[in-house]
Amino acid sequence: MATASNQDLRRTEMRETLLLAAPLAAANLLQMLIYAIDVIFVARLGETALAAASLATTLFGLMMWCFSGLTGACAPLIAAELGRRAHAVREVRRTLRMALWLAVCCGVVGMIVASQGEAILRLTGQDAEVSRQAGRFLDILLWAMIPNVMASVLRNFVSTLGRPIFATAITVLAIVVNGVGNYAFVFGNLGAPALGLDGSAISSVITSLAMLAAYALVIVSDKRMRRYRVFGRWWRPEWARFADVVRIGLPIALIILAEGGLFSSAAFLMGLIGKAELAGHTVALQVAALAFQIPFGIGQAATIRVGYFYGAGDREAIGRAGRAALILALSYMALPAALMILAPLFVLQLYVDPAAPQNAAMVGHAVQFLMVAAAFQLFDGVQAVLAGALRGLQDTRVPMIFALTGYWLFGFATSVVLGFFTPLKGLGVWFGLAVGLVVVAALLYHRWQRRESLGLLPAATF
Repeated sequence: MATASNQDLRRTEMRETLLLAAPLAAANLLQMLIYAIDVIFVARLGETALAAASLATTLFGLMMWCFSGLTGACAPLIAAELGRRAHAVREVRRTLRMALWLAVCCGVVGMIVASQGEAILRLTGQDAEVSRQAGRFLDILLWAMIPNVMASVLRNFVSTLGRPIFATAITVLAIVVNGVGNYAFVFGNLGAPALGLDGSAISSVITSLAMLAAYALVIVSDKRMRRYRVFGRWWRPEWARFADVVRIGLPIALIILAEGGLFSSAAFLMGLIGKAELAGHTVALQVAALAFQIPFGIGQAATIRVGYFYGAGDREAIGRAGRAALILALSYMALPAALMILAPLFVLQLYVDPAAPQNAAMVGHAVQFLMVAAAFQLFDGVQAVLAGALRGLQDTRVPMIFALTGYWLFGFATSVVLGFFTPLKGLGVWFGLAVGLVVVAALLYHRWQRRESLGLLPAATF
């Protein structure tokens, strides 16, 4: 009977994790399609425009994801509060309010950095014309920073409260808005002026504002979420709660910076190797990033499920939640790996025309890079899920050290050595990305397995 009961509990946890992860993963995939729309339109402006947009969005995206990670600490905090007490209205509201305050602060910093985009890119040795166009692009795109980070906070809130489907629906809305915006402003349709690369940036700003407004609307309209009155007394500080968000979120941001910085640095390294390599890297990375959104969504679900049981003090359920998320991620990652190996040109058609003569060099490099991406898919999924599960335990400092060590001491160093001191060039840079992911996945798995002996679990409740 005990065995049957344990099996029932495992099946229940698998189902609950899947129900939470599916809309989150769908939203993540759709979010990537928003960026894909930009690539699709900008790629038709030429190789230089695509390279400029790639470098600009790399810098902007890295900052945005770091800030989203920092403010995203509200998710495990809210989950733990709900695990301790089902109707923790005041505690949840205070946490969300301080996360929104932090989002605005981060957004201002991001805008200042983005305003110096051209100078930053020139310092990295990028082509002068590419840097100029990228800097102009960032001068417009920076206005999307604050609404993007705030929307990320509200997404964490609706997901943790069991409404992740709203994240999916709002991302669908964003795709439509961005698609129409690019169509109108890049090539001058629907009565709009043809603004080229600037038009794509304007479309991104409009999309970010639409997403923020949509999240605010659903929160005040939904019966369950409305009772938290999250926009009430928004001016009132809760400094202890603000400190909690920063304490847990700062290591998360540094983890994202370590991983995102590795992939962003790869783009800069490719820019030094050649424009065709950079363009091929951009497209191949879009494919790999698209595949990553499923385990990333599962990892987000693991943060919420593990965080809930952490607050409830249920040690056994914590283990079941982490195990369920890991099984789901591993079951999925074999599919994109197979597609990258068996049908790379089919996959690349999502972004470019592989048969076009002008894309020949780009596609040749992208196919090579996808072979490496296929090899590290399982490790990428494992590290995403285990990082999420450990965040649910509010364990972020040591994983931060793992990320800095694995991605930079091993990954980046390998990319530089193989990319610039061997004939592998761009392919060597991608081998370095694989090394970083493998090392981090192994370290996180070891820590998760030893969570009890390391004192990461809460005191058991009876």
